[in-house]
Amino acid sequence: MADEPLVLGIETSCDETGVGIVRGTTLLADAIASSVDEHARFGGVVPEVASRAHLEAMVPTIDRALKEAGVSAKDLDGIAVTAGPGLAGALLVGVSAAKAYAYALGKPLYGVNHLASHICVDQLEHGALPEPTMALLVSGGHSSLLLSTDITSDVRPMGATIDDAAGEAFDKIARVLDLGFPGGPVIDRYAKEGDPTAIAFPRGLTGPRDPAYDFSFSGLKTAVARWIEAKRAAGEDVPVRDVAASFQEAVVDVLTRKAVRACRDEGVDHLMIGGGVAANSRLRALAQERCEAAGIRLRVPRPKLCTDNGAMVAALGAEMVARGRSASDWDLSADSSLPVTDPHVPGAVSGHVHDHGHDHVHEVSKENLYS
Repeated sequence: MADEPLVLGIETSCDETGVGIVRGTTLLADAIASSVDEHARFGGVVPEVASRAHLEAMVPTIDRALKEAGVSAKDLDGIAVTAGPGLAGALLVGVSAAKAYAYALGKPLYGVNHLASHICVDQLEHGALPEPTMALLVSGGHSSLLLSTDITSDVRPMGATIDDAAGEAFDKIARVLDLGFPGGPVIDRYAKEGDPTAIAFPRGLTGPRDPAYDFSFSGLKTAVARWIEAKRAAGEDVPVRDVAASFQEAVVDVLTRKAVRACRDEGVDHLMIGGGVAANSRLRALAQERCEAAGIRLRVPRPKLCTDNGAMVAALGAEMVARGRSASDWDLSADSSLPVTDPHVPGAVSGHVHDHGHDHVHEVSKENLYS
């Protein structure tokens, strides 16, 4: 185990300051500082608020992760950080912090992809990812179907949302129902006491001529909102639990149906589900049911690893080190629209950071905070 790479990962793509430490595929620490309460009164994430919260939380969260893992920063084999996609200002905080720590410690720097990290985190739960693996990633910012044959170098997009992501739709419907923010957990809770067949809400992009693997939840969101408005205009009570259950069923029906279809079409017998919405209990249950019927093995990390966290970034970073992928250059920058086809942002020359003409990193005095 000592021969496996020890990597610290930093995640700041949205409103979670996540710092994880991984040795190989073993999770040693998963420290998170969330600013969700600061965004709740706005009904959504405010980028500037998120960026400032990351600045305040970064050093304490890194210190907490190191203490939890029981390791010293000088023993790390690398620093990994989410380079994109995400909120530009928030990403910049994480990238800047990762550069500072990597430079001061004389460690290689790995800028990695947020979406690929969501796939790789499953290795901390269920062991090495099968190759290929189909991944359904669903959160407030994205709904994607991805085919990974090598998580460090080959991730192919199969389909994506063309408007509202699934998590975004959950937030908006929760707001219409006056249930608060974030919407995913509260909709899930109310739906458990409702009837998922009570209201026939539409299933977007499921017609014979529609894109097989793309998603659309804008029409569903509008249909639910109008149904609620009509009830209120007529002076009738809105059956919140039935609305929540019926809306949720429409979302997870489409997600699981398309994911299983993609697996069948590509001949892939493993489906991994990740992202914040993967914590939804009905999505997990229906995916399990449909995968079993199709002979597909389902892999879903525990809920805490589905939401944004530093552990997922550390997991992908450790895989980069283990497979000898090139480290990033010091001019690594945040890319809010980094494509998933780029699992990481390598340097100009293959090899670790000292192979990039950056030998000066090892000239930095080790008499620092962590010596």
